Amino acid sequence: MNSAVREAWDEAGRRLLGKAVAEFAYEELLVPVPDPTAGAPDAYRLDFADGVHWTFRAARGTFATWRPVPGTLRRHPEPADATEPGPEHLLLDARSVLGWDGPTTAEVLRELTATRRAEAEVLARGVPAADLADLDHLDLEAHQDGHPCMLLNKGRLGFSASDAAAYAPEARGAVRLLWLAVHRTLASYSGVPGLDADTLLGEELDEGTRRTFDGALRTACHDGALDPADFHWLPVHPFHWDEAVAPLFAPYLAEGRMVLLGEGPDRYRPLQSIRTLANLDHPGRRNVKVPLLIRNTLVWRGLSTRPTEAAPDVSAWLHAVREADPYLRDELRFHPLGEVAGVAVSHPLYESVRDAPYRYHELLGAVWREPVTGLLREGERARTMAALLKVGSDGRSLVAELVERSGLAPRDWLERFFAALLPGLLHYLYRYGVAYCPHGENTVVLYDAHDRPLGIAVKDFAEDVNLLPGHHPEYEALSPRADALLLRWPAAELAHSLLSAVFAGHFRFFAPLVAEQLDVPEEEFWVMVRAEVVRYHERFPELADRFDDFGLLAPAFDRVALNREQLLGGGFHDRAEKDEGFDVVHGTVPNPLAHPAAPAEERI
Repeated sequence: MNSAVREAWDEAGRRLLGKAVAEFAYEELLVPVPDPTAGAPDAYRLDFADGVHWTFRAARGTFATWRPVPGTLRRHPEPADATEPGPEHLLLDARSVLGWDGPTTAEVLRELTATRRAEAEVLARGVPAADLADLDHLDLEAHQDGHPCMLLNKGRLGFSASDAAAYAPEARGAVRLLWLAVHRTLASYSGVPGLDADTLLGEELDEGTRRTFDGALRTACHDGALDPADFHWLPVHPFHWDEAVAPLFAPYLAEGRMVLLGEGPDRYRPLQSIRTLANLDHPGRRNVKVPLLIRNTLVWRGLSTRPTEAAPDVSAWLHAVREADPYLRDELRFHPLGEVAGVAVSHPLYESVRDAPYRYHELLGAVWREPVTGLLREGERARTMAALLKVGSDGRSLVAELVERSGLAPRDWLERFFAALLPGLLHYLYRYGVAYCPHGENTVVLYDAHDRPLGIAVKDFAEDVNLLPGHHPEYEALSPRADALLLRWPAAELAHSLLSAVFAGHFRFFAPLVAEQLDVPEEEFWVMVRAEVVRYHERFPELADRFDDFGLLAPAFDRVALNREQLLGGGFHDRAEKDEGFDVVHGTVPNPLAHPAAPAEERI
C-alpha cells in the first residue's frame, strides 16, 4: 500500500469513527457520560465491557447533536495491535451494548469495510472547492460523501471490487446498458399521456440501434410462436444481467419470452443512488432507473412492479397540480422531475412464494425520469442539495465558494437558498397534503449564472410521495392505481418530509458548516429558516387551520433513527416485507424552529 492510499484509508477511518460516535450518540444507541477525570466540561466517555472505555471531547449542537472534536477520540486500553483505533474497534467494543449476534456483527463489519474503502476512494480523488464549483452536476456526483446520517452509507453489498471500480459513483466510470425484450405475458408498459412505448424508444434509441435490436428480436421469434410486436423493451444494468437476470430468469430466456437484444451505444454515469443513471452522450435523454441486486443503506436496491407501473400516473398528477396552481407555476422555480414511463416485469415463480425475501419481488423493470438538464436555461447550473455539505481537499466548503462567486453577503445568499428550497415544498404539503421525500440526493438546487439559488427540482415519486389519510378533493384526479399505491400518514407524520428529511437530516449538518465557513451563527441560521416558513404562513392565511396540524413550528418532533433501524432492526436480514413509510423513531428532539427570534437588541 503506497503512502497516498494509506493516508486516504486512515483519514476515512478517522471520519467514520467520529461519525459513529456522533450519530450513535444522537440516536442514543450509545450514551456518553461526562468524564470527571478530564477536568473539562466538554469531556465525555463511553464505557464498555471488560474495562474498555473511550474518551473524547465534544460540542453539543441543534437537535441535541454531538460533535466530537477531531483528534480527541481515544480507546483505553489502546488496541493490542498498536494500530490507530478505528471505527472497527469501536463497533466491536459496542457489540455487547448493541446486542449483536455473530452473523450481525460480521455483516456490520463487512459493510463498514466496504464503506471505508469507498470513502477512501473519494478522499484520494479529492479536489479543491473551486474545482468542485466548476464541475457539472454529473461530475460533482462522483465527489459526494453519501448519506450524512448513516454510518454504513456506501456498503453496496453484492458488488465485487471490480464491480465497484466499474459502477460506483466515485469511480466516475461510464456504463453501457444492455437491452432486453420481454413478452407482455411477463411485462407491462405505462407512460404519461402522449408517451407510448414506441414514442419512448424513438426518443431514447437511435434509428440504427432500434433496427438492430428489432432484427435480433425477429430472429429469436422466427418460429412464429411469439409475435415481436408483443414484447416490451427495457434497459438492464450489465451487473444486474449477470447477477440476477441471466440466472434467475433462465426459464423465460429459454422459452423465448425474454430475449437479449444487445448493448446500447450510449454511455451512462451512475448518480449517488447507483441504480439511477444519466446519459453522458445525449444529456437531453432521460435518466434511467434500473434494479441492482445489491444492498445499500438499509435496503436491497430492486424495483417493485406496482410502483413502476404507477410512477407515470403519480408524475402526471404532480405535474397537473403544479400547472393548475399559479403560485407553483408562475412564481416559483419548482419542478417535479417526472418519472414519465416504466416497464414492470414479473417473475411468476417468485410471485408464487409470497413470503420470499422482498428482493425476489423486485427483480426486473425500468423507469425513465426527466433529466435535470432539460430544466436549465442559459447559464444556469444544477447541484444536488447534498453537494452543499461537501468540503474540498483544501478545507474550503463548496458553499463558501458559491457564496463568494455569487457576489452576495452570506446571509443574503442563505435567504435566497431558503426561498428557493422551502416554499414549493410547503405549498404541496399545506395546500395539497402531498409530502415529497426531499432529502439531499432527491433535491436538486438550481442556480443562476452567478451561483445564486433560483429554485429546486425534486425526484423519486412512486414510493416516496405520501398523502394524508382519507378522501380529499385535492386527490380526486389521482388514477386508481396511483391512489392505491401512495401511502397515507397523519399530518404530523407527513411533516417529517421536512422535519426529518430536510431539517434534522440535512440542515443539522449544514448549519454548523455555515457557522464555520460563512460566519453565520447556528442560532441565526435557524431564525432564517423559521422566517421563511412564517413568510409562507403569512402569504397564505387561508391555510392557517392546517399549520398546527403539521407542526413544523412545534416545540419538538420525533427523532428518526436510521442507524438504529439498520443496526437493531431488519437491516441485515432477509425479510418478506420492506419497511414502508417513515423510519424507526426513537424519542424526540427539540425543534429549533419553535421559538421566534429575539429582538435584535437582545441578541447583541
